[in-house]
Amino acid sequence: MQKEQNKLPLDGIVVIDLSHVYNGPYATFLMAMAGAQVIKVEPLHGEHLRSRGDMGGADLPFAMLNSNKQPVTLNLKEEAGRNLLIELVQRADILVENFAPGVMERLGVGAEQLHKINPRLIYGSSSGYGKSGPYRDYPAMDLVMQAMCGVIDSTGYPDQPPVKSGAAICDFMAGIHLYGAIMTALYERSRTGVGRVVEVSMQDATFASLASNLGMLHARGDAAPARTGNRHGGLGISPYNVYPTQDGYVVLNAPGDRHFQAILDVIGRPELKDDPRFVNRSARVAHTSDVDHLLESWTQHLKKDDVAERMLKAKVPCAPVRKLQEVLHDKNMHARGSLQTIDHPLLGRVVLPGSPLVFEGVERRAIEPSLPLGASNDQIFGEWLGHSSEELASLRAQGVI
Repeated sequence: MQKEQNKLPLDGIVVIDLSHVYNGPYATFLMAMAGAQVIKVEPLHGEHLRSRGDMGGADLPFAMLNSNKQPVTLNLKEEAGRNLLIELVQRADILVENFAPGVMERLGVGAEQLHKINPRLIYGSSSGYGKSGPYRDYPAMDLVMQAMCGVIDSTGYPDQPPVKSGAAICDFMAGIHLYGAIMTALYERSRTGVGRVVEVSMQDATFASLASNLGMLHARGDAAPARTGNRHGGLGISPYNVYPTQDGYVVLNAPGDRHFQAILDVIGRPELKDDPRFVNRSARVAHTSDVDHLLESWTQHLKKDDVAERMLKAKVPCAPVRKLQEVLHDKNMHARGSLQTIDHPLLGRVVLPGSPLVFEGVERRAIEPSLPLGASNDQIFGEWLGHSSEELASLRAQGVI
């Protein structure tokens, strides 16, 4: 039993990853870092994110999401390519794809066909709007989904145009939910012996993240502002904002009255604890501009790290607004192994994220750099599936791999 506990939980699980860009590859990256063997299947020209590398900026995201995977190439428009995929599926536990609905069926390798070959297969898919519904065939990427989910309209200031989230939240929310759906099906298979199809839409996965905004809409109806700037999305907490400092900004949040009383002690204004504007959360929300003015008149004379240190010492939720370059060197994430510095053969020395999922009793899986296009063809198709070097040479000549 102890020996099994020392293994990562997905050790021995084989995943066929047909996905591209962010949401599917993130789900399969989590599987790889949990111990699964992930075979990344790409078209002969490479998946979309790999092919964006020549535009600059996409090489690192590709490396982030495709560490610890074995990349192979397959031309699924050729019968021989589909046959190789079927050979992979016969040995696999999970297949993941995020093509537009219907693409895999048109190629003749949809979920129904593959389950006939391997009834234990868990088939996971993700798309913008899902396989059913009137939007099924609409093209979707993160920007589009942010617009359709209400993220863009709720982001920014009420007197200015809406702006997108800086993070690709729809893609990654979908990837996390896809991982969860597949793991749930994997647990079910351990009891039934039969796989199933699971799907996650980006729209569905993102909606719940707007809970505060939806709460305000429910409470205020048409009177609810669409955007609240850096204030709480439901305008239900004060202070809750970004405040200027000598060298940048800090965020401060007082979810309870005790937090605000602690803030008043830190800024040297304990006499305001009985001020009717600040006496409780409801009063502070009604006078949130006064709250913000009080705090920024103090923070603007200090450096952001100094503000954060003082507030955190008093157990007040606070943080400096850090630049990405600062985050890359975060001592907490490096100490935990959730950020790792590696030497990448293409990118040089880079900082890449590991998995946020921690399995106690076993070390985090070290990041193995993403590999060039088709680098694992010989290993997977030759050594693993058993095709000879002559067969592989023929498949290359036919444009199958």
